[in-house]
Amino acid sequence: MAGEDDVRRLALELDGAVEVPSDGFDFRVRGKGFVWSYPERVPGRRRVIRTDVAVLYVGDEAEKQALLRGEPELFFTAPGYEPFPLVMVRLERVGVDRLAELVGDAWRMRVDEAGPG
Repeated sequence: MAGEDDVRRLALELDGAVEVPSDGFDFRVRGKGFVWSYPERVPGRRRVIRTDVAVLYVGDEAEKQALLRGEPELFFTAPGYEPFPLVMVRLERVGVDRLAELVGDAWRMRVDEAGPG
């Protein structure tokens, strides 16, 4: 099982990754976010930053749907996130090796999008 400290360690191991000040964690490469803590919004309540859930950039709708349908116990989405290539991952249900793969993939896609830098 993974946690916030694992996200932080894995993200900071990646070339050019920086942590942006936040109430949870928020990592970017070349100005583009690739993993951050989930800002849960419940109608009628204040937003809550959940560090037990990571938002991951997945690149496109096909990958998003593959993760959501293939492993619904691990990944989910929320209102407001539907049009974006993002998924939420429940950290307590993911192993550190798998999290490293997911964070690395998100970083790689953002680096590729940004181009030479």
